[in-house]
Amino acid sequence: MNQQKEHLVELFDHLLGVKNECSCTIFSECGLPDMTVKQIAYLKTIDDQGDVTFSRLAEITRFSKPTITEMVNKFVRMECVYRERSTDDRRVLFIRLTEKGRRIARADRDALHMVIERMMDSLDATEQDLLIRMLEKAR
Repeated sequence: MNQQKEHLVELFDHLLGVKNECSCTIFSECGLPDMTVKQIAYLKTIDDQGDVTFSRLAEITRFSKPTITEMVNKFVRMECVYRERSTDDRRVLFIRLTEKGRRIARADRDALHMVIERMMDSLDATEQDLLIRMLEKAR
């Protein structure tokens, strides 16, 4: 049993490595190969929130507004976000992702799609069904 578990660890480790390579490729294509995990997490938060203001992002991340402003300024320089005034209340500024920011925020999910596509291409229909059933059991 230990040998099987170790083999599974090796297989999953390989799959995660392929996923990480795909993520790194996306970051490199965006011209930002050195993105930190925290920066990516903040971009994901902005992506998840949709209409997010500086105040709301400060509330979510538990950072001060000046810290959020500094972070957003850095993302603007990296061309990952831009500011947009609300049409309803000109005092309100939204933080919006650029296409580059969206690609980075969604890189992990896109990389996972790439890995799954590779896996599915190497399996026939019966094996694909079997894999899906086995993974559903492991939930």
